[in-house]
Amino acid sequence: MGEVATTFKIMPDSPERDVHKIKDAISEKMKVQDYHVEDIAFGLKALRILVVSKDGATDKIEKEIRGIEGVSEVEVESSTLI
Repeated sequence: MGEVATTFKIMPDSPERDVHKIKDAISEKMKVQDYHVEDIAFGLKALRILVVSKDGATDKIEKEIRGIEGVSEVEVESSTLI
């Protein structure tokens, strides 16, 4: 199997949570290829990250992200073989 590029949408547990700190915590566990912060509503922001993995184990990556303090939800938005 080749490399798999996966985009995750990460929601913080509150509008006061700094999504850049969440992104930094994720970067300590895995290589984040790209990221984008998106305004949702009422001060809440979503974090979108792109992770490239060799094994394509999105469940494992999702579980690691969920274990980070301040993360409320993790959703796989897209996944493609590169």
